[in-house]
Amino acid sequence: MRIPPEAKRVFKGIIFDVYQWPQKLFDGTETTFEMLKRVNTAEIIAVKDGKLCLTHQSQPNKADFYSVFGGRGEEEEDPLDTAKRELLEESGLSSDNWELFKEYQPLHKIDWSIYVYIAKDCKQVAAPRLDAGEQIEVMERTFEEFIDIVLSDKYWGNELVLDVLRMKDRGTLEQFKSKCLTTT
Repeated sequence: MRIPPEAKRVFKGIIFDVYQWPQKLFDGTETTFEMLKRVNTAEIIAVKDGKLCLTHQSQPNKADFYSVFGGRGEEEEDPLDTAKRELLEESGLSSDNWELFKEYQPLHKIDWSIYVYIAKDCKQVAAPRLDAGEQIEVMERTFEEFIDIVLSDKYWGNELVLDVLRMKDRGTLEQFKSKCLTTT
């Protein structure tokens, strides 16, 4: 859901801003509605030499976890530019072969999109440049090992987990594998 144009920002935070607006209800009364807004994020399923790359991460105040590469966009940054920047910063990998896999808007009360890209034919072009609050180990895994990690209790990123479970249930996981591993 997007914040309506008549909403007013009542708080500006580091990650979240709070917006409020008057909303007419079905019985004719009016109340104040509220939503959070944050910059969009990008996640990257990186493919290098036929293997899917992901991270094992440590961050302050959070148990170690696995995830794909990704992070917050800069203000007004295009989601694909965010994905390219985050992949390079976290892994030193780059790609000229990008495909948007999916856009998620995971929470009704937060104006926020998560863009998940598949980056094929990745090449190591630099050393990672990690934030001070990140310790990232880059891992290269087969598709099957990648799926096992995504479905493990230590994977962070509910949206991809739910999609993988749906694909398994519908018998479409092989199509996802082909999407990831077939170069164009």
